[in-house]
Amino acid sequence: MQPIPETESSSSADGELLKHVWSLIDEKKSIFWDLSDRIWATPEVNYTEFKSSKEHLELLQKQGFRVSEGVAGLPTAMMGEAGEGGPIIAILGEYDALPGLSQQADVAEPVALEEGANGHGCGHNMLGSSALLAATAVKDYLEASGLPGRVRYYGCPAEEGGSAKGFMVRAGLFEDVDVAICWHPGAFNCVMDAHSLACNELNYHFYGRAAHASSTPHLGRSALDAVELMNVGINYLREHMPSSARIHYAITDSGGFSPNVVQAKATVRYLVRTRTLPELTELLKRVDKVAEGAALMTETRMKRNILSGDANLVGNRVLETLMQSHLEQLGGPGFNDADYAYAARFQQSMNQEEIRSAYQRTGSAYRPGETLCDYVLPLDRPESSMIGSTDVGSVSWVVPTVQCRSATYTIGTPGHSWQLVAQGKSALAHKGLTHAAKLMASTAVSLFIQPRLIADAKIEHASLLEGTPFVNPIPDDVQPPFPGSH
Repeated sequence: MQPIPETESSSSADGELLKHVWSLIDEKKSIFWDLSDRIWATPEVNYTEFKSSKEHLELLQKQGFRVSEGVAGLPTAMMGEAGEGGPIIAILGEYDALPGLSQQADVAEPVALEEGANGHGCGHNMLGSSALLAATAVKDYLEASGLPGRVRYYGCPAEEGGSAKGFMVRAGLFEDVDVAICWHPGAFNCVMDAHSLACNELNYHFYGRAAHASSTPHLGRSALDAVELMNVGINYLREHMPSSARIHYAITDSGGFSPNVVQAKATVRYLVRTRTLPELTELLKRVDKVAEGAALMTETRMKRNILSGDANLVGNRVLETLMQSHLEQLGGPGFNDADYAYAARFQQSMNQEEIRSAYQRTGSAYRPGETLCDYVLPLDRPESSMIGSTDVGSVSWVVPTVQCRSATYTIGTPGHSWQLVAQGKSALAHKGLTHAAKLMASTAVSLFIQPRLIADAKIEHASLLEGTPFVNPIPDDVQPPFPGSH
């Protein structure tokens, strides 16, 4: 099989290419549905994804990839490469779960498989499986066509607060990559708008002096008081920071359970988010000052340490336009009557605010009574204020990056919810992950066939970041937040 030459631009030729690549996905999709279901059944949280990463590693090897294990010093990270010479295109996968979201599959009410256990409440069981399916199809195309180029599957752990991709960027794993492609499970089918919040997650530790709270209170210096005063100060800071910024907190160590002892130590964890990396640097300085003030008022000592950090996403119109053109030819996942009935059952567990918010997040108009999206959203949509963070952002600062969403669950399903876990092995999930794999694979193949698009994407990327050098929000001295390390 010979690749379509770069001079060939007819829509019929393009269409035949896409259909061929998509047929490679269909040939092997059941293998990757099984992978997704196995990952769903063994949910593992940040940096503990040993079973999940092993499943991905073994399938990479079976599919003929050259595999590197434990990359960037992350035991559950990996890289699989296929092809020779030419450009390098990375397809990014994830497989981490969330704590406390155990849920039985296909049950439209909260029923845990195991109380307090983990669950795939963000669909990363699908995310990694689809990305690996896409990479496999690209590998198969390169082998059959003899086209120069290399496809890499990056197995990325700990997206949920662990910022593994940021550590992988810091280790230089993307330095020779030309383009990165990714996706995320969702309720709609679209090329993702490149909007996310830069963030840092960090601990503020306060150290005081214990004392008898009744007989000698004057001898004590309360670390817990310092934590509470910091929280008060941050509440006032929220009034005087950019409206797009977010600050969240959790007290992870209150210093003990006895009110009759002045707490000698306490820790509060903060997650600080802003629209851009430069804004993050400035807001963190102000948060630090609040912490220093709380320590000064309580005569305690404060120490802060960064756990993780993500950059904001940088978009690339060249890549987004290419992917959108493929999406419009592909259409939706192809849901049937049984899928709509399944979705209607789950949507009964959701309120109108959750359903309307799903549309608002994608900048699309509310459609009363709709349970599934089997159509394609336009590339240009109103920007939403409902924005989270992703460690894909750090990749997008060093490599031109494009992402899509494919419908894998009912409209209105909250993120990080039992409803999302329950739908993670359904026909919706399987059809959605297949849909995403087709879109990622055909985008990659088109870039190999038309390397001028890679060059254009790089020119745009350099132009967008001109004068704003990338500063990884994970400092060089910060180690990955492995369990028990902080």
